[in-house]
Amino acid sequence: MGKHLILGSSGHLGVELMLGLQERYGANAVVLSDLRPSPHPAAAKSSFVAADATDFDAQRAIAENHDVEVIYNLVAILSAQGEANPMAAWGLNMNPLLNTLELARKGAVKRVFWPSSIAVFGSDVPKDGTPQDASLVPTTVYGVSKAAGELWCNYYYEKYGVDVRSIRYPGLIGFRSMPGGGTTDYAVSAFHCAMAGETLTCYLEPNERLPMMSMEDAVRGTLDLMETPEERIRIRTAYNLSGCDFTPEELTLAMKGCVPGFEIVYAPDERQDIAASWPNSLDDSWARNDWDWTPRHDLRGLVEHIIDGLAKQSNVDKPTLNV
Repeated sequence: MGKHLILGSSGHLGVELMLGLQERYGANAVVLSDLRPSPHPAAAKSSFVAADATDFDAQRAIAENHDVEVIYNLVAILSAQGEANPMAAWGLNMNPLLNTLELARKGAVKRVFWPSSIAVFGSDVPKDGTPQDASLVPTTVYGVSKAAGELWCNYYYEKYGVDVRSIRYPGLIGFRSMPGGGTTDYAVSAFHCAMAGETLTCYLEPNERLPMMSMEDAVRGTLDLMETPEERIRIRTAYNLSGCDFTPEELTLAMKGCVPGFEIVYAPDERQDIAASWPNSLDDSWARNDWDWTPRHDLRGLVEHIIDGLAKQSNVDKPTLNV
């Protein structure tokens, strides 16, 4: 069996996916690539190639030299950062994907994963239980690039038979990295502030509900999707995927059961407008039906999981959840 290549391996999702692939297939089956290596200790167990994913020849050389069968292309500039430089975000979010799809079309790799996002949706869709086939009218360049990328993925499947698969991720919350410029990253900041005894200044309104998911659930869902027999995959744009949904206020209350002194203040900024255009929750019934998706973490489980992970990293006792 060929190897699994992660493009953008040093990013938040890249590190988590690396750990998941290493655990499932072994470190020797994983190849990492980014502009610079990840400092995570487990990264040293797998081969690393410094490369610019916008360079088609660089992608091709990695695939050919390392017997790559599957590419996970995670290269992206996220929503809030993308609004600061739309043209740079468009270029980085689109060109590496087109390079990967071309590699697959030419037979250099057999399967492609590319992440989409809830940012593809605009304010015109049902906010609660946003359906799989809702219209895509995004309000950010990040969302525009993800919507365009979904269409390119579907085009390469329909036109050339490329086995490309994708997930519309909700906000992803993990404990191994700091916030990275996403609109949902207030939740990541909340956990770090709580463990450090600091007050969180939240850039969203207290009642702004968003779909969220633990990194553990996201990685498991991704790997399960990629292992699903091709004949069961009915969506070639991107599958809705849901974990749980909550507001900053609800997250704060859940966290106070674990860290009673945690405090939050609200100072909404331009990211509130972005969040307000996104769904409150997603209908992921297609993923449940096609490849048996089931999340493990509800809000309480997510809080326990993240705080446990942060406590272990800091070598402190895990607080007891009292809610």
